[in-house]
Amino acid sequence: MVDYHAANNQSSAVGEGPPTYMEQENDWDRDLLLDPAWEKQQRKTFTAWCNSHLRKAGTQIENIEEDFRDGLKLMLLLEVISGERLPKPERGKMRVHKINNVNKALDFIASKGVKLVSIGAEEIVDGNAKMTLGMIWTIILRFAIQDISVEETSAKEGLLLWCQRKTAPYKNVNVQNFHISWKDGLAFNALIHRHRPDLIDYDSLRKDDPVTNLNNAFEVAEKHLDIPKMLDAEDIVGTLRPDEKAIMTYVSCFYHAFSGAQKAETAANRICKVLAVNQENEQMMEDYEKLASELLEWIRRTIPWLLNREKQKTMNEMQAKQEDFRDYRRDHKPPKVQEKCQLEISFNTLQTKLRLSNRPAFMPSEGRMVSDINGAWHSLEGAEKGYEEWILSEIRRLERLEHLAEKFHQKAAIHESWTDGKEAMLTQKDYETSTLSEVKALLRKHEAFESDLAAHQDRVEQIAAIAQELNELDYCDSAKVNTRCQKICDQWDVLGALTQSRKESLERTEKQLESIDELYLEYAKRAAPFNNWMEGAMEDLQDMFIVHNIEEIQGLITAHEQFKSTLPEANKEREAIQSIQAEVQKIAQSNGIKLSGANPYTTITPESIDSKWEKAMSMVPQRDKALQEELDKQKNNDTLRAKFANQANTVGAYIQDKMEEIGRISIEMNGTLEDQLTSLKEYQSNIMSYMPEMNTLEGYHQLIQEALIFDNQYTPYTMEHLRVGWEQLNTTIARTINEVENQILTRDAKGISQEQLQEYRASFNHFDKDHSGALQAEEFKACLISLGYDVENDKQVLQESELGRPQRAETNHRHRRRRSEVQCQSVSMEGRDVPFLFVHRGSLLLCAASAPPGSLSL
Repeated sequence: MVDYHAANNQSSAVGEGPPTYMEQENDWDRDLLLDPAWEKQQRKTFTAWCNSHLRKAGTQIENIEEDFRDGLKLMLLLEVISGERLPKPERGKMRVHKINNVNKALDFIASKGVKLVSIGAEEIVDGNAKMTLGMIWTIILRFAIQDISVEETSAKEGLLLWCQRKTAPYKNVNVQNFHISWKDGLAFNALIHRHRPDLIDYDSLRKDDPVTNLNNAFEVAEKHLDIPKMLDAEDIVGTLRPDEKAIMTYVSCFYHAFSGAQKAETAANRICKVLAVNQENEQMMEDYEKLASELLEWIRRTIPWLLNREKQKTMNEMQAKQEDFRDYRRDHKPPKVQEKCQLEISFNTLQTKLRLSNRPAFMPSEGRMVSDINGAWHSLEGAEKGYEEWILSEIRRLERLEHLAEKFHQKAAIHESWTDGKEAMLTQKDYETSTLSEVKALLRKHEAFESDLAAHQDRVEQIAAIAQELNELDYCDSAKVNTRCQKICDQWDVLGALTQSRKESLERTEKQLESIDELYLEYAKRAAPFNNWMEGAMEDLQDMFIVHNIEEIQGLITAHEQFKSTLPEANKEREAIQSIQAEVQKIAQSNGIKLSGANPYTTITPESIDSKWEKAMSMVPQRDKALQEELDKQKNNDTLRAKFANQANTVGAYIQDKMEEIGRISIEMNGTLEDQLTSLKEYQSNIMSYMPEMNTLEGYHQLIQEALIFDNQYTPYTMEHLRVGWEQLNTTIARTINEVENQILTRDAKGISQEQLQEYRASFNHFDKDHSGALQAEEFKACLISLGYDVENDKQVLQESELGRPQRAETNHRHRRRRSEVQCQSVSMEGRDVPFLFVHRGSLLLCAASAPPGSLSL
């Protein structure tokens, strides 16, 4: 089974917050359909509901799961109930054509903000009754129930509240749900009687005769209200608990049939709201002052915290700071962003209301203007960006310091172990009482020691270099490191001096040395570098490493493989060295020579070589494992980069597209201001539904920071850019909605009718030849003439008309501002009331003014 729109399902699962009614209802209850009685009711109700709309197109369905299988009638149903055109259907009879048609219908449903859970085109084509009923219920919710709104409640709750209020005066009617409350039929009759008392004699109905009551309501609704019969009285009465979805579908038809009466109630409520405008204005002033003070105080407290750059000594302390900063970003800042946006909206709304009420403009207290708040907010974001960069750099520094410190102590310990006893060896005077052969042996032994000493010179230089770097990076325990490094360097200088002194002493007696054991000498010369090579190899095998990408770890793996390739040759060298010692034993035995037991030229024994060799060989697989684990880690990090990049590229493109759409919507919006406002709010709701994608991106960003990933080659976006873009997107749509609301307030205050508004808008669009949303002076003059006004050229200047959109780019704003400074002449309408026109965001509004012939005054 194909899970249609799986991406939507996954994104909604990530998001947090209380689910909406639509999200709850979209989760189709499969267990429910196992009840044959409920399934029968749903089949009949949904079929009747579909036919009530399909009849408008001259067709109908008989079997709900069979007639929608090819997708043709399903697409036709959606076109009828939405009033929109769907893509052209495919007329083929093959399964693929049917699936494509159903997918087009499902795509259209999803484009209306509906989340389809586990409903795929293949299931509809296969005639799956449960899935087909679930799909039709989703369509009913979206197009028949979702838009129902009663006093800030919507959909199911709004419909239930509407039913409760309409049936409240009737005895024996108590609507608490959409199943049991309707079984006796009185609630249906009460709804009809409330709006059409001439159709039903309610007092003649009896509660103990539900079948008669139900049939009466169904027949009256079908005959007089054009509501088709969707239920059977016997099914409802014979079921312990009637199907809720069938009842809701049928009741929604009553709501739409009687919605006109509710609109009258809404108009009355608006009159009451006008009476409270002045009180609301005062309250809004107080709320603005309070909210502005609290927001500025929070910014004042937060900036010093973000400017604190006190360095920490350990990684744990720094990571604690990073976690505090994440808490600030996740928990503390988002509410303040909302407060700032609400503050700007409240300020603009308040100024508009005061202007319409002919009251002075609201002037906040000193330091609490919107510009002051924006300036403080800009300073906050600058400090926040600097603080985040500082935290990341400090983490890198401390990580580097820990690695260097461990490496320093490891190398120092190896060196100190090697130098242990070397001074005593170099200061002894054993050569003074030794025989010639023993002195010769001591000299050769000293040569081998010098070779070993030279080999350790590189390690001492490395120790000094690491200590220097620790000092440069301000390591917290640098004093201890410096003391140990100085001790090693001083000891190294002493060893050098002692080595030179002993060499000179041995060379003085070299003339007396005549014989040398070539095998011992060869052994010492080959064993010393080989031993040093093994020590270096073991040191390298134990050396820690830090990498940041796959290429670096693969480089280490390549180097390690090259090292392993040298092991056969090294083993041959070890065997050659051991063969020298074996040859010495063979010669001694063959010649009856009694050996003292130790090589006079070196302290490196064959046993030590074998021991170190075995130890080094045991370290090789350990190194393999460590490198492989690091490779796996870097691959995981790369996967995290790719996940973040994919999500960031999607979110970035989404934000950019939505910003461009807002610009187009501002120009292309048609219909009444209320329609525009509704469209904008639905657009805003659609944008806010994308918030789970931002939360998903935040989760990926947190995982990347926890993994200490500092670069991402897969995307040009950063989390900071996307956060700013998201905030700008929400602020822009909120401001656009606010401006339309202000236009509505202005229109209502001046008494402009919808017909006047349509006439002015049509004239404006006619003369806006370049569709720029702005009129030049001559265009504006022609527009006034077309509306019946006599514009003379030698009278007083009316007023500069602002014809532009402030949200556009600065250059376009200056260009249109030059065009919008229109000098209009006086208007004469033979003593009639003359309206003054101004254009805002492509909408032509009327500011009423009464003027005598030949003049115009506001």
